Amino acid sequence: MNAPLLDPAAPAASPAPAALTAIEPEPGWRAAAQRCAAVAAQFADAVDSEARFPVEAFAALKHERLLSAMVPTACGGAGLSLADVGAICETLAQGCASTAMIYAMHQIQVACIDEHGGASPWHRQLLAQLSEHQWLFASATSEETIGGNMRTSACAVELDGARFRIEKLAPTISYGAHADAILVTARRTAESAAADQVLIVALREKTLLEHRGVWDSMGMRGTCSEGFRLVATGLAEQILPTPFADIADQTMLPVSHTLWASVWTGVAADAVNRAKAFFRAQARSKPGSVPPAGMRLAQAVGLLQMMQARLQVALDAARAAHAARLNESQADAPLAAMLGFASDMNTLKTSISSTALDVVQEVLMICGMAGYKNGTPYSVGRHLRDLYSAPLMINNDRIAQNTASLLLAQRPAAPGRA
Repeated sequence: MNAPLLDPAAPAASPAPAALTAIEPEPGWRAAAQRCAAVAAQFADAVDSEARFPVEAFAALKHERLLSAMVPTACGGAGLSLADVGAICETLAQGCASTAMIYAMHQIQVACIDEHGGASPWHRQLLAQLSEHQWLFASATSEETIGGNMRTSACAVELDGARFRIEKLAPTISYGAHADAILVTARRTAESAAADQVLIVALREKTLLEHRGVWDSMGMRGTCSEGFRLVATGLAEQILPTPFADIADQTMLPVSHTLWASVWTGVAADAVNRAKAFFRAQARSKPGSVPPAGMRLAQAVGLLQMMQARLQVALDAARAAHAARLNESQADAPLAAMLGFASDMNTLKTSISSTALDVVQEVLMICGMAGYKNGTPYSVGRHLRDLYSAPLMINNDRIAQNTASLLLAQRPAAPGRA
């Protein structure tokens, strides 16, 4: 928050030398993520019990320069792939789910700016500033009169010459009070339809956030997803040139679902590791016999492996879709491929969010009261509470209904074709 204010009128910043701005190539970023996860784990219980922002973990992430992991190297970042950033999310989640989810949501905003504002000097400079100062980005897509449907807005951009003003009543802006910039959805103009939206980068120094609710939740308590009245001003060039509908379909949906799935997989993996430790302790106490929890442990490991495999398939699909979009215009992409990719991303979210809960439920049965109680090496209460948010982050029922519509529009492939 103490970084110099971005001067939109200034020329785009020249990329700083790689040695000063980019984190080390693999495996350097993996080791950095593990160090940050260790810090996150140390304070995870305090973050959860106090429902506070994970300041220690994000100090570590800034020190390791991981907030710019997805920023292109030309703008001073590490230029890591979606799969690499997913691996960082999974690693962080094994320490603290709130830390990992905030990190994932930040990278979603970075991806949207990079993909859809990369040709804009203002947005390129913004990414350079992010890399230099390790800024944290949040988003405001929900609205009190609209709910969680991010594809419609009630508020509208007010343009006055080269400047804009936006006022939005947002029921939740995750970690909004701690962000250096917030990406806000709104109708293009006051006369625009609810679905004719744009995405605006609101700089924190030019944004008023008035609290309208507290965040006292079952889980993910460290995300600090409070409600706000948001009033932002700035230059019209801060509005991303691509319609939000395209940003959502092409970037926000696939990146969100893959990074969220990475977080939930990491939480489940940490729970399984606790179950393995409990199982080994049981085995040591009775040499020569297999503890009765063995079958449940095998089931939990199998479910986790299915999650990891499903996530890898999705990452491969996202990479292929992105490459195809670079090679041909979205309008020229086959409709069947677009529908298939969208439904795949939807089922990724619904399947991983549900299976992660099943995994931790198995772990709870394996560890018994040692897992049920807080403060033991086998406690999974926080894991379970955090994962109950997974089916609610864009409600699984709503996604399933949308997926059904996509599947209805698809046509079976011809015999002998995939």
